[in-house]
Amino acid sequence: MNKYIIQTCLALLIIGVSACKKDYLEYDYAVDGTLSEEQVFASNEHTRNFLNNVYRGLVENRDGDYRYELNGEFGLSTGSDEAVSALPGAGINVFNNGSWGPTLLYDDVYIQQYRALRSVNIFLKNAPTSAIIDDATLSKQTLIGEAYFLRAMFHFELLKRYGGVIIATKPFGLEENLDLPKNTFDEVAAQIIADCDLAASNISYATSVDHGTALKGRATKAAALALKSRTLLYLASPLNNPSNDIAKWQAAANAAKAVIDLSGTKHGLLTTAQLANLWNFGTQAFNKEIIFSAETKSSTTIDVNNAPPSYTDGNGRTNPTQELVDAFEMKATGKSINTAGSGYNASNPYVGRDDRFDLFINYNGLNFRSVNIDTRVGAKDNNSQATGDRTTSTGYYLRKFLNTTNTAATRRVYVYFRYAEILLNYAEALNETMASPSFEVYNAINDVRRRGTTPPTDGLAALQSTNINGNGYVPATRDAMRLRIHNERRVELCFEEHRFFDVRRWKLGDQFFNKPVRGVRITGTTAPFTYTYFTVQGRTFSDKMYRFPFAQSQLAKAPALVQNPGW
Repeated sequence: MNKYIIQTCLALLIIGVSACKKDYLEYDYAVDGTLSEEQVFASNEHTRNFLNNVYRGLVENRDGDYRYELNGEFGLSTGSDEAVSALPGAGINVFNNGSWGPTLLYDDVYIQQYRALRSVNIFLKNAPTSAIIDDATLSKQTLIGEAYFLRAMFHFELLKRYGGVIIATKPFGLEENLDLPKNTFDEVAAQIIADCDLAASNISYATSVDHGTALKGRATKAAALALKSRTLLYLASPLNNPSNDIAKWQAAANAAKAVIDLSGTKHGLLTTAQLANLWNFGTQAFNKEIIFSAETKSSTTIDVNNAPPSYTDGNGRTNPTQELVDAFEMKATGKSINTAGSGYNASNPYVGRDDRFDLFINYNGLNFRSVNIDTRVGAKDNNSQATGDRTTSTGYYLRKFLNTTNTAATRRVYVYFRYAEILLNYAEALNETMASPSFEVYNAINDVRRRGTTPPTDGLAALQSTNINGNGYVPATRDAMRLRIHNERRVELCFEEHRFFDVRRWKLGDQFFNKPVRGVRITGTTAPFTYTYFTVQGRTFSDKMYRFPFAQSQLAKAPALVQNPGW
């Protein structure tokens, strides 16, 4: 038994906590490093607080700021074809120029997640016999269920980056042999799924709607099933399912459907008008679309780093690519801008687009904080001589997540799972089980496109396969629908750290990540302006990049782990 458990485990998780506001994740008593494991779990209060701090192991933030921002760069979006970083020497460009490797890492969470796994396993070892006293809100059984969910989450963060890793279902002791071979992808996925099932069977709250205000941000049955859905979707995808075992796709579809059925009327889609504030804690905190999220401190960091430079303190760092902009369809016809009859006007390219375009991308002429953005060459939001490295590289700026009305500090929620993703998981997995998509596939993707309105008066034209000349037409084949589902994920989930991993699990890195990304130069004094498209940044991708490399320092300590192929 480790005598000084707080020193070896908890202290690592609470560093920096004092800078944040008081919430359920914080200790409310002094930690002096002298509490033994026995003392912690002999106390109802200490045991509960131990688990509260285990939540800090979630990959949600860096130094208390929004997880989507890493070192001032917006998550992994600028390491994919979603965006370019305007930050000089951006560290994330190691993904784009091929310079990353075992000695030059980025977003390496390996040690962090194993520390978190050790913590949660200590809790699971001790919780059944601990001094937890059931109360009206959180029973011992529910807390144990939450711990299984967290263990699944920690393993998944490792799985999606490195592939097969070492499964940790116990707190390893220093006397044990830690030079262990990694488990396979399928084995790790199976452990995650098993823990999700245990979490769902133990947690008493079905959805976050069933929580009281004080419990928002804690795991629910729906959160556990949502993680199971995502894990099974990854397991079924081409990168991890080279033989295209249809049973894996069916299992993924079933898991997504279980979340949909459990959610009932408690989880659902916000309207398009509400979607802009989905991440705003003050406006729509823990709204019905959010299945599981974490709260962050009140901050202006995201706004300062990503607002256009003519706005207060704007640094304009995350610049969406033309490739992402082109993915937004025409609203009325539900067609790609490159499809005949779409209604797209190259001389006025931003008119009539998918409503989400205005919500997610800051582009020339769009109103932002009561002033129109001007990204014409030499104008206030595209003048490198005046604003230096705060000037857009692509002609666009990020809008999603930002405070679009003023410069006040904003508390946001970091969303791990939301209902739109589950619908898209269901559509994708179910589509792969059949030669021609069923009405359930159409219903799921159209719910996202139309934002679930009945009758569907909101959002994009619905997809259909009966009228070749009609709006939203898509051929009634699995392959054609797959392309539309992929694009729907690209648009709906942009900047939420899905694209970086979606393209990898689809094994389409060479198609999307191994070519330059583009931007636009807009010139002219009055409309119609001239739009000239140009290459912003070259990109490279090779097969080894489907998985993260293990750190060379880690392999030196545990050579049995074995480096991922190609690294």
